[in-house]
Amino acid sequence: MATAPAEKNEPSLRRVLGTRDLVLFNIAAIVALRWLSMAAQVGPSSLLLWLLGLVGFFIPLALAVLELSSRVPGEGGLYLWSKTAFGDMHGFIAGWTYWVSNLVYFPFALLFSAGIFLHVGGDRWLAHAGDSSYHLAYCLTVLWAATGLGILGLERAKWLQNIGGIATWSAAALILAAGALAAYRFGPATTITTANVSPDFGKLATFSTFATMALAFQGLELGLILGGEIKDPRRQIPRATLISCVVIAAIYIAGTASLLIALPASTIDIIAGIPQALAAIGERIGLPMFGPLTAALVTVGTIGSISAWITGTARLPFVVGVDRYLPAALGRLHPRHGTPHVALLTQGILTSLVLAAALSGSSIHEAYIILVDMTAIMSLLPLLYILLAFPLLRRRAAGRNDGVNLSPGGTLGCWLAGLTGFAVTLLAIVTSMIPPANSSNPGLFLLKVVGGSVLLIGIGLMFYRHGQRRADTLPAGASR
Repeated sequence: MATAPAEKNEPSLRRVLGTRDLVLFNIAAIVALRWLSMAAQVGPSSLLLWLLGLVGFFIPLALAVLELSSRVPGEGGLYLWSKTAFGDMHGFIAGWTYWVSNLVYFPFALLFSAGIFLHVGGDRWLAHAGDSSYHLAYCLTVLWAATGLGILGLERAKWLQNIGGIATWSAAALILAAGALAAYRFGPATTITTANVSPDFGKLATFSTFATMALAFQGLELGLILGGEIKDPRRQIPRATLISCVVIAAIYIAGTASLLIALPASTIDIIAGIPQALAAIGERIGLPMFGPLTAALVTVGTIGSISAWITGTARLPFVVGVDRYLPAALGRLHPRHGTPHVALLTQGILTSLVLAAALSGSSIHEAYIILVDMTAIMSLLPLLYILLAFPLLRRRAAGRNDGVNLSPGGTLGCWLAGLTGFAVTLLAIVTSMIPPANSSNPGLFLLKVVGGSVLLIGIGLMFYRHGQRRADTLPAGASR
């Protein structure tokens, strides 16, 4: 069985996270209100797609991370689980692709935050909506501020994440209240009926939308990467996971319904949909501050989410660096703050480069879509490992009294849940490779999304092979 890197002479992280911190971390990391705009564009059928994503992806993933975190505890999460189930190389691929996916995810989330922030200042600020210089400056400022907090330690960084979680809750509550008020005062802008709530699975676009919505549920595994920094993890993790699942599903489904009630689906913008809807309601009821207030809350919530992911995913190169498959410097801890500062700085530099590349030669909207699809491919790939490791490790433990039996349904139930989640995840990856119908250059889009993903995975495998060769040259019995 794989063990966490925090042993004997290896660097050790501090346990500072409780149940409340973990729930708020999950909400900050998973609930991104930008997904509401993308879902609402589809219309009422998105409500059923949310439910399918909940049953086919979110619940299997929750069962998997609950059991795997108990069977293979420690810092590194999915890296350790995949390594235990499938061996060193697959563990490395899972950890590498998950970390690299966030080098793509961070620019995507930062661009959304930059676009939403403009709505705080109204029409005068919105004049910069197509300005690449503004977007680059905003994104780099937020990225490096969050990275700096991560270096100072979770004791400080968790407050930004907690504030982000609270802001997300508040924005979601405002969206729900505005939707209810709009329905009461003016009637729904989009009529939701039994007929139009059924998705048309004869269209390829439906599967593409479903892939994006499955991606919106991803993130429960992130908190478990911080396993070595959670106080009493066997008790805290199941409790925090259950609370998080209920709250997150409710926010997504009810929030999308509220947007559809407030605005016709055809008028909802992919980035500005939420403040747009709240501003429209505010104008109709004489409260024009609805839109800017919501934009401010969503901006803070997004920054909290970015901080959570920056802090969490930096632990992956730290753990892999300790295992010597990546440069050993990534496994160093800050002498004063006890944080993986080299991994955080490296992550910040690489993210800055990806952001600059995404903005070059593309409109803001197309760069946003490219980053969404690359994030889907790279971040969902390691989840295939998690969802297969879940029943596989359960089967290995069958007949062995190891005191771990967190997921219901026994081995057969685990296989059904794992394979269901695996199928949904694989579908999401495949559909993410399809260029949008309105793409100005489908060939270039495909090259950036698929070619970029293959290139990043190839670079990771080069690191792995180099680390393996270096280990083979060590004297027998020497520590890698």
